[in-house]
Amino acid sequence: MFKSGSISLLLMMLLFGSGNFLTMKKELCHLGFAAGRTNVTESCAMPKSCKVYGFTDWYKAGRYCVKYFNSPLNFTDAELKCRATAPGAHLVSVHSKKHNDYLLCMVQKFNPNNLRFWLGAFELFKSGVFLWTDGSFWDFQIWTSGEPNHMYTSTEDCVEMNWKETGKWNDDSCHVKKNYICAFKWDTVLKPGSEKME
Repeated sequence: MFKSGSISLLLMMLLFGSGNFLTMKKELCHLGFAAGRTNVTESCAMPKSCKVYGFTDWYKAGRYCVKYFNSPLNFTDAELKCRATAPGAHLVSVHSKKHNDYLLCMVQKFNPNNLRFWLGAFELFKSGVFLWTDGSFWDFQIWTSGEPNHMYTSTEDCVEMNWKETGKWNDDSCHVKKNYICAFKWDTVLKPGSEKME
């Protein structure tokens, strides 16, 4: 969506400009707009490469190596694919705003036209309690306003990011196919000669 005042700028350009669409497009890009939205990667801080032998195309986020997969799967298939991809891997769990921002940045870099992806969180048997598939402690959450809105129903038991508010979470139906991010603790696959991460 355009920021406040941007619609006025666009209307002025259309009404009083030369009518040259390419010039207008170039000016909008210069102002940080692309296809009707702001440039999302401009202030994005990408995580560093994961320095673990065999996984250097993954990125580090705290004690985890993470990788974005642009191949939509339902929640269960995405979790199984993560487990098959790396030792001890699961769909990604999130334990801080900083790590949430890293994940958002990765998706904005690798797939800016489709930011929605599965996290490794799910509601346990209509209990209203959410868990991570990797068994880690539920110590952070950043829900979209009004979410999760289908607790206790088995309608939307799985958690995604970037549905309505960028960087925030939403409960959704587990059978829907989405891209996903896998994660594993780097020390579970560290081999001799591998660089240890801080």
